[in-house]
Amino acid sequence: MEEEVKSNKKVVLRDYVTGYPKTSDMEVVTSDTIRLRVPEGSTAVMVKNLYLSCDPYMRSRMSKHEEPSYVPDFVPGSVITGYGVGKVVDSTFPDFKVGDFVWGITGWEEYSLITDPESLFKINHPEIPLSYYTGILGMPGVTAYAGFYEVCSPKKGDYVFVSAASGAVGQLVGQFAKLMGCYVVGSAGSDDKVNLLKEKFGFDDAFNYKKEKDLNIALKRCFPEGIDIYFENVGGAMLDAVLLNMRIHGRIAACGMISQYNKETQEGVRNLFCLIAKRIRMEGFIVVDYYSIYRKFEEMVVQYLKEGKITYVEDIAEGLENAPAALVGLFHGRNVGKQLVVVAKE
Repeated sequence: MEEEVKSNKKVVLRDYVTGYPKTSDMEVVTSDTIRLRVPEGSTAVMVKNLYLSCDPYMRSRMSKHEEPSYVPDFVPGSVITGYGVGKVVDSTFPDFKVGDFVWGITGWEEYSLITDPESLFKINHPEIPLSYYTGILGMPGVTAYAGFYEVCSPKKGDYVFVSAASGAVGQLVGQFAKLMGCYVVGSAGSDDKVNLLKEKFGFDDAFNYKKEKDLNIALKRCFPEGIDIYFENVGGAMLDAVLLNMRIHGRIAACGMISQYNKETQEGVRNLFCLIAKRIRMEGFIVVDYYSIYRKFEEMVVQYLKEGKITYVEDIAEGLENAPAALVGLFHGRNVGKQLVVVAKE
């Protein structure tokens, strides 16, 4: 194994962001020689990053918050961090050896020293495309699984609506719901994505929210008898319209609200009284609270993949230098499926 490499390319945040992020808010820099060894006396892992995940939650980390959120803000001038897949090149942590593939929080750089290796997961199925561990078998997959099965308590025959349905999480929620025998409708931001939902992922129906003059009318068209489960990825006007169309004792899993992330002042939701009148349970959740069930989830999804019961679509950007544009594209709906970045080949 190489003892060192001459440089370590990385993506850093220039300064805190307001409004929609731009590629110029980030900078690709090259550091000096990096030693590919874990410091003596420490328990850590050195990884060569192969794939990086672009995720909507990263937007909130690019701004400075007075009140701390569930993840800390990025520090201007420092490397951006997020979920990724890597190969272990050195380790003093007993659970990982050189050559193992892992996924978890890493740096947006070619090589990362992970000082908290307990946060990493060993990849047990390298026969599956490793990139899947940024999506269907990684954080977005666990998010879909936990939000649908654990939070929503689904039953066969439920009427299920998924917003941002062609994204990394939504496409899986819809497929999980179909496997349970639910009626599933999704919304997306282009006709191509709508066709993908119906033709590739098996949704019963889908609509392009950008073409709908009235979201309430669109939902009534798709759900004349109302919605039992709403998997919330969008917030704002979509949530307001959904509340009007929920059935009594409906369940809402609040996963994300991407329509609000770039606003200085978040939109108010007017129809919250529906929560009372219809006895709706709306619950927010954070994926890290469900990592204890990861192995159960992994084996189930791997089996589904091998049996062809579920499928997955990725949007792949090549090269670390294209990572800023890939991340920014999320907030303009440019990606089709899970957005990820290839840093290096295995």
